[in-house]
Amino acid sequence: MNIRSLTRGDGVVIGAAVLLFIASFLDFYKVDNDFGGSKDWNGWSGDWFPVLPGIFLMGVIAAALILASRFQPSAQNVLGLSLEQWGMAFSVSAAWSALWTIAGGPDGVDAGAGQILGLIAALVLAAGALLTQRVPALKAPLMGAAGPQAPTPFGGGAPQAGYGYPGPQTGGGAAPFGQQQPFGAQAGQPAAGAGAPQPAPAAGGASDFTPFWFAVPVARPLYAEDGSSNTIAELAPGTWYLAVEQRGQALVAQTQDGRRGVLQDTSGIQRG
Repeated sequence: MNIRSLTRGDGVVIGAAVLLFIASFLDFYKVDNDFGGSKDWNGWSGDWFPVLPGIFLMGVIAAALILASRFQPSAQNVLGLSLEQWGMAFSVSAAWSALWTIAGGPDGVDAGAGQILGLIAALVLAAGALLTQRVPALKAPLMGAAGPQAPTPFGGGAPQAGYGYPGPQTGGGAAPFGQQQPFGAQAGQPAAGAGAPQPAPAAGGASDFTPFWFAVPVARPLYAEDGSSNTIAELAPGTWYLAVEQRGQALVAQTQDGRRGVLQDTSGIQRG
């Protein structure tokens, strides 16, 4: 599980789910009697079923599905939909149900603080679920990093220069994608710059491709390898990722937690 896979939109979803859970314990409906007293019910009361499963539990489950999709090594489909898509549907359903409890209800029964707060939280949750992958500000990483730090290679142990691991560079550090070492370089040929990593055996679909480490200048989505529009991860600036295959102008990249996907926008990336 890599916390850096989370975006600001995911943070909105988490906050809304927590707020929705708190609202479930506040008074949902309340009624004043003729003797100056009042009675109230919270979201867990069976008297107003199905408020609990239709709004509060539905919203919390929606957030859990969306977050679970961020930590899956590959897109997991259930009945033809990804976990994120199920989470979106559940979040919209919770917001729709909460909206109708405000619009309707028995005569003489007033909305409580839990009902109003629950509606706000459900609407924010649905907005975060639907807009995270569509609004650039929400797609930005939830936790940034000061700069690219060399991670431990997959499987542990010391860095291996022959596997494309970022090493000492001359001339100002890592060069943009395509300038430091051509993809056709063969083993034994020196790369540009003293101390640059030596090419490794070919991997992926191209016989002349050499795996290498790279970092992105801004947050960019990593799409599923099956060609669909499903996003399996968000590549964050300040983290090194491994390119294992080239597909035209795109790269097949592997994250530190083992997920693989297609990086379609390779402009401005830095090679290790």
